[in-house]
Amino acid sequence: MITHYAYNRLGKANHGWLKSSHHFSFANYYNPRRMGFGTLRVVNDDWVQPGTGFGSHPHKNMEIISYIRTGAISHQDSTGNKGTVQAGEIQVMSAGRGIVHSEYNLTKTPLTFYQIWIETDSYNVQPRWDSKIFPTKAVSTELQLLVSGYPEDKGDALFIHQKARIFGGKLTKGVKFEHTINHQAYILASDGTFEIQDSSSKSIMNKGDGAEVSKSKTVTITALSNCEVVLIDAPEH
Repeated sequence: MITHYAYNRLGKANHGWLKSSHHFSFANYYNPRRMGFGTLRVVNDDWVQPGTGFGSHPHKNMEIISYIRTGAISHQDSTGNKGTVQAGEIQVMSAGRGIVHSEYNLTKTPLTFYQIWIETDSYNVQPRWDSKIFPTKAVSTELQLLVSGYPEDKGDALFIHQKARIFGGKLTKGVKFEHTINHQAYILASDGTFEIQDSSSKSIMNKGDGAEVSKSKTVTITALSNCEVVLIDAPEH
């Protein structure tokens, strides 16, 4: 079953330096019917003005993933990690028993990224941060695995403390393939237009949209234009 959420139906926040679309309840946006999707707790579509960012703030026992779409984000945290992650890269942070970090756009161009929070399955672990560059060329047969909590994926994907996987990639118009779902999937239209279809329904996804795919073992993705797809396969509670 597919439940489609158009971009203009998402929760909105405009702080001037930060413009955010919330797929689920977050900060000042509260919707009791949108408290997450299983262990997927947060998906924010963020735009950050040059020279601004998120000052030092704490997190605990959450897996936090940033999918950089345009621009670059500079990270620094209380464990000594420091780095700049650019478009085409992913960063992950296991907050564990507690971490304080800041994230800034230190460039002269706007930063856009997906901020994704997934509930952990290992509490009070040692906090950690990591990032990785992934190929940005269009794929034709499958989305690339980017993040995983499965031991067998170690080395191919960034690790998180949850039995979840995040896939992503750019598709050329006309590409069509089937993707296997292990738990349930939340699909993001990072760019362009594509169709998703399972055994009972289908939906057209436009830039900024999100969709829940539940009670389905597979989903077929068809690129209706050049596009970019992010798929989060995370457990139910």
